[in-house]
Amino acid sequence: MLRAEKAAIVLDELQRAYPEPGCPLHHHDPFTLLVAVMLSAQCTDARVNKVTPALFAAAPTPQAMAAMSWEQVREYIATCGLTETKAKRLVAMSHLLIERHNGQVPASFEELEALPGVGHKTASVVMAQAFGHPAFPVDTHIYRLARRWGLSRGKTVEKVEADLKKLFSRELWNLLHVQLVLWGRERCPARGCRPSCPVCRRLGVA
Repeated sequence: MLRAEKAAIVLDELQRAYPEPGCPLHHHDPFTLLVAVMLSAQCTDARVNKVTPALFAAAPTPQAMAAMSWEQVREYIATCGLTETKAKRLVAMSHLLIERHNGQVPASFEELEALPGVGHKTASVVMAQAFGHPAFPVDTHIYRLARRWGLSRGKTVEKVEADLKKLFSRELWNLLHVQLVLWGRERCPARGCRPSCPVCRRLGVA
């Protein structure tokens, strides 16, 4: 089966299962989304969503976050893992938003990736979800699904992202990113495909 045929099957099942998925990370604006995505590194979205209400109540803006010490921030995110590093990066990132961007989250890959703790995947999520810019962030779920389903043979996140961008229309990237993440969590987990996964059945990899 050609990759394009596989992509059509994947798209059909994802659209049927998640026609209008929302962003899994709770947020109010570009800044709180950026914070949530930074916290999600090596941490589940569910865990992030448990700690961010109190954090956002205390520090809803870059100015408020920058006024806190990293030790204070760490208290709010204690269950997210890598807490010292994340807390220091959140405070440093907030300072730079104030110094470089007048307290606003920039709508630019280059400017986002210049912030502490913001890599390409984080920038892609923010660009897609906060600003509607076409992007295809590839996390561990998307990486393994793309390889399991034969959409990519890439051995790096960058190669898988490039392959997926070639397979799917640009206007679908933002939607597909969320759909694939949800599918990987709920229907086709890392420890092996569930027999009920229709994509794997239709592609003959179940």
